[in-house]
Amino acid sequence: MASNPAATCQANGDSKPGGVPAARRSCGHRSESESDAGLTSKSLARLCSRDDGERRAALEELSQGVLQCLDLERHGSERLRKQTLLHLLRLSRSCPLQEVRERAVELLRTAQEQGVQVPRALASGPSAFIPAKEILKGGPNQDVLIESFLSLGRVDHISMVMAMHPAYLCCFLKTQHALLEMDGPLPRHWRHYIAVMAAARHHCSYLVQQHSAGYLEAGGEESWLSGLEHAPAKLRSLQTLNKLLAHRPWLITQQHIQELVCPGAEPRWSLAELIHAVVLMAHAHSLCSFVWGCGLNPEPDHIGGYTFQPPSLSHSPHSPAHSPAHEDGRHELADGAVEVEVLMKRMVELQQQQEEECTQEEMVTRFERERSESIPTAVVRGAPPDLVLRLVEEPEFRYEDFAPRGEQAPPTMRAQDYSWEDHGFSLLNRLLPDMGQLLDENFQIVCNLTYHRMAMHEGVDTHTLRKALWNYIHCLYGIRYDDYDYGSVNVLLERSLKVFVKTMACHPEQTTARIYHSFWRHFRHSEKVHANLIVMEARLQAALLYILRAITHYMR
Repeated sequence: MASNPAATCQANGDSKPGGVPAARRSCGHRSESESDAGLTSKSLARLCSRDDGERRAALEELSQGVLQCLDLERHGSERLRKQTLLHLLRLSRSCPLQEVRERAVELLRTAQEQGVQVPRALASGPSAFIPAKEILKGGPNQDVLIESFLSLGRVDHISMVMAMHPAYLCCFLKTQHALLEMDGPLPRHWRHYIAVMAAARHHCSYLVQQHSAGYLEAGGEESWLSGLEHAPAKLRSLQTLNKLLAHRPWLITQQHIQELVCPGAEPRWSLAELIHAVVLMAHAHSLCSFVWGCGLNPEPDHIGGYTFQPPSLSHSPHSPAHSPAHEDGRHELADGAVEVEVLMKRMVELQQQQEEECTQEEMVTRFERERSESIPTAVVRGAPPDLVLRLVEEPEFRYEDFAPRGEQAPPTMRAQDYSWEDHGFSLLNRLLPDMGQLLDENFQIVCNLTYHRMAMHEGVDTHTLRKALWNYIHCLYGIRYDDYDYGSVNVLLERSLKVFVKTMACHPEQTTARIYHSFWRHFRHSEKVHANLIVMEARLQAALLYILRAITHYMR
C-alpha cells in the first residue's frame, strides 16, 4: 500500500487532461464565449497550477474580474452570470486549497452584499449518510484531494468520500482517467455518452449530470442528451448489452458479441471499440452502486445541489441522515457493541477451523444455500427525473435473482473454468492495453486494504470478513469458487449487512439511509465506505467476467 498516495498519483502520470479541466469538469454547459470576463478558462486552468506564484496570480485575476463585473453591474452594463456564481460556489465548497476556497467564499459574500442573488448549496456535505466532519479531514486524505484538484481541475463528492482510503482513490483516479481521457479506440465524447447511458440504467442523476457535462465539454451535440433516439445508431446498438451488464450479466452470450462485431453487422463495432465500451458501461454501473450506497449528494453546481432562494426560517438546514443508533438511544448502541464482539469471536473461530476438511458436495450445497437465500429488497423509489428517464430504453428491465426459488437457474460460472486471474485479465490487456493492469490494481488494493482494526478494536485480521464480502457478491451473480466454504458467509455477514450488500450490488437505486445505518452500527463510517468499495469492485469484476467469457467464446 502506498505510503504517500498523493505522490503516487503524481508519479503515475495523472496530468491535466486536454483542454481546460476546471471548465470541462463543471456541470455548466455554457461555451467559453459566454463566460464572464473575470472567470475565463485561462484563469480557471491557472488555479490548478502546481506553481504557487502562478496560482496566486490566477486567484488575483479571478478576483479582479469578478469585482469588475460587480462594479459594472452597479452601472447597469454587466452582470455576473449564473454559471460564474456556480463555479464560485463549487470552489467555496470543495476546493482543497484553502486560499482558493476562502477567496471564493469572500467573492460570493461581496456579491451578496452588493445585492446579487447568490446560490447556496442545499447539502451540508458530500454525503447524506456520513457526517461532513468524518469526510473533510486533513492528513493523507487532504494530500490526495489536492493532487486530484491540481490534476483534474475539481474535486467531486466521489473523490471526497473515497479519500477516506487514499491509496484506493489514487488507483481509482488513474483508471477512470485512462478510460475517459487517454488515447483509445473511442472518441472522448462517445466515452462520456456511453457512461451517461450506463448511469441512467440505475437512475443515477449524479453520474448522468457529471458525464453529460464531460460529453458537452468534449464537443458532443446537446441534442443527444434529449433522448437516445438522437444518438447515432452505433451507440444505440449497445443498449442490449447495457441493460444485461447492469442487471443480469449472466445472460450475456457470444451471440450478443457476434451481432455487433461480425462482418456484415450494421453498424459494426471493432473488438477494441467494443471492449472499451463495455468496460466503460461496467465501470459506470458499479460506480452507481457506490454513489447510491454512500448516499452522495448532488454536486454544488449540479441540478438539485443548489438554490438561489434564501434559507427558510421555518425549516432547519439540510443535514446528513442520523444513524438509527442515535435515534433509538443507548439500547441500540449496546446491541451494536454486542454484535461487534460476536463477529470478532466468529472470525477467530473461522480462522481456527481453516484446516477442517469439507466434502465437495457439502461445499456446493452451502453455495446453493447462499445463492438461493431470500433477501428482501427495499421499497421502490418513485420515477427518476426526466433527464435520466429519457436516456433509458426498457426501464422495466431490472435485476432478477440469479436463482429464483422454484425456477431453473442458469449454469453457475465456476471460477476454476473462467477467472479474472487466468483468463479475463490477459484478454482485456490484449484488447485494451494497460486496462487489465489498472483494473487489477484496483481489485488488489480493495481486497487487501486493511488498517488492522474493526469498530473499537485494534490489531484485528479482517481478511476472512473481506473475503466473505467479495465472494458473497460473486455468489449473488452466480460465480462459485470451488475452494471456498460458503458457510463462512452465513457466519460472518449478518442479515442487515446482506440486505445492504444485495441492494447495493443488484439494485442500488433502492438504497436508503435506513439500510445504510442498520448494518455494522458500531463501525466507523470509513469501514462502511470500505465495504462499499468492495461491493463496487466485486460487482465490476463479476460483470466483466461474463462479458469477457462471451468474447472469448466468440473468438474461438
